[in-house]
Amino acid sequence: MTQAELERVYEAIAEAIDDVGPKQGDVFLAKLALALAEDLGHTERVLEVIAECRGGLVRRD
Repeated sequence: MTQAELERVYEAIAEAIDDVGPKQGDVFLAKLALALAEDLGHTERVLEVIAECRGGLVRRD
């Protein structure tokens, strides 16, 4: 995927989050992640990507 394509995807996700509102943004992202995981179809790779995305994020308490 090119940088321009990634930017298009980012913009679409950001717009969708804005459309559903702050109270449902997390639900939207969870549904999106599950749909993409199903589309990918490789459980171990999905779990690797989850771990990669968690890296560097600070835990909220």
